[in-house]
Amino acid sequence: MSLTRQRSSRDPEKFPTAQLFLLAIVRLAEPIALTSIFPYAWPLVKKFHVGDENDASFYAGLLISAFALAESLTGMFWGGLSDRIGRKPVLLAGCAGTMLSMVMVGFASNIWVALAGRAIGGFLNGNIGVIQTMVAELVTKPEHEPRAYSVMPFVWSIGTIIGPCIGGTFADPVSSFPATFSAGGLFGRFPYLLPNLICATMLGVSILAGWLLLDETHPDMQPNVLLPDSTYVSEETPLVQTADAIKKPAVDLRSESYGTFEGSDDSVWRRTVDKTKGPKIFTKRVVALIIALGIFTYHSMTYDHLLPIFLEDDRRDPMSSISVFAQSAFGINPFYCPGGLGLSVQRVGMIMSINGIIALFVQAAIFPLAAERLGIHRLFIVVSILHPIAYFIVPYLVFLPESYVTLGIYSCLAIRNVLSILAYPVLLILIKEATPSPCVLGKINGLAASAGAACRTVAPPVSGYLYTLGARMDFTGLAWYGSTFVACIGAVQCFSIKRQRNEMDFGDGSKELVHTVLLTEADDED
Repeated sequence: MSLTRQRSSRDPEKFPTAQLFLLAIVRLAEPIALTSIFPYAWPLVKKFHVGDENDASFYAGLLISAFALAESLTGMFWGGLSDRIGRKPVLLAGCAGTMLSMVMVGFASNIWVALAGRAIGGFLNGNIGVIQTMVAELVTKPEHEPRAYSVMPFVWSIGTIIGPCIGGTFADPVSSFPATFSAGGLFGRFPYLLPNLICATMLGVSILAGWLLLDETHPDMQPNVLLPDSTYVSEETPLVQTADAIKKPAVDLRSESYGTFEGSDDSVWRRTVDKTKGPKIFTKRVVALIIALGIFTYHSMTYDHLLPIFLEDDRRDPMSSISVFAQSAFGINPFYCPGGLGLSVQRVGMIMSINGIIALFVQAAIFPLAAERLGIHRLFIVVSILHPIAYFIVPYLVFLPESYVTLGIYSCLAIRNVLSILAYPVLLILIKEATPSPCVLGKINGLAASAGAACRTVAPPVSGYLYTLGARMDFTGLAWYGSTFVACIGAVQCFSIKRQRNEMDFGDGSKELVHTVLLTEADDED
């Protein structure tokens, strides 16, 4: 089978720097395109005059979540198609689908066209799973895996910096750049077209770079110089590791865990599994961790959705209805939080870009130190307990004097980033540790991904509805307190996940205690 022509041969002994760099270029345009809508989603919906003006936050939530919902429905289809026709065509098709989505949203004249554009982008995009599979197929040496698997999350973080900056800077250019754009021109009629065209152009460049320079990684489409005849074995012949790394295939296509974001790790899973007797998949620990991941994904997504709305909502005087007793005792009334901070779309875009820089710093500097000092499980408990604080403090920004608002915003963002950036990789590590057997790792990872996608879909409209309801009562803090409540549930639920060494069931009646390479000495002390 040779549906995609390989243009260059790679030395599997070397780290695939060039190909990972090209894959990162293709990947970078996607988070830029997906996050560029965050700063202007709320004013875009208000422009469509859907229902009451207070309903805009709810419909903005629908607009953002439409992509995630559609993507969750078609992810498995695109993964299966990449097994048949190759990774590269599916990857480039996903970029083209996102490009079409951006153009539709930019030219949308009503909420339904915009929703259709976002949904079409999700339906046509299966790149998350395909890219993780390509990384697994590019990296054939275990010692290269940690560095390789860190590339794509880093690229995504960079995209979340650039995307909101583009959306906030170039949205409604007639107002931002009146000397360059006229009110009677194209961008006066479609005020949010320019950021979408910029992102679509970037996607076009990434498609061209990928088509010309990116190699196909599917094992069945490699030239013989990379995969000799001895690589392809019969059903009766087991895949045996050899001393020559070039004879070791990147993946075992017959494995049920093939194509997951983690893949099979020889340093962790050391024995062959007899699949005639499969282990129990959904143990209490696995289910509890997937629930924890869903809770975290939900309240984390509500933060991303609510923050630009709260920052752009009209600023009002929160002290006007405070009673004399409340002023003397507390100085504020936590149940009266009218409006938001009244910032411009451009300033919100810049704040969200700086937020991405803070996230990069936490990811690169704080997470390794925290994991080494506390250990994976203890760190999970700590961030789960502290997470409600990140949501509870945000509504109180309306009580700050204007000279302190910027400092307060970045303080809230720093607290939130420390907690959320630490929580996500810790949960993925614990899920892998809890997997009872390597032959079910793919199923468990798939369930975790589906649970996360479902929660990302539900979170924006629910939190948007709570913000709308609170705005009508001059209590915009209601949505933030709702997220606080969900985070409190996560803080309680985390104690149901006990720390334990992972006992692997190899299907032949034997069991063995294994330790993942990601556990630290602090964990072993628990």
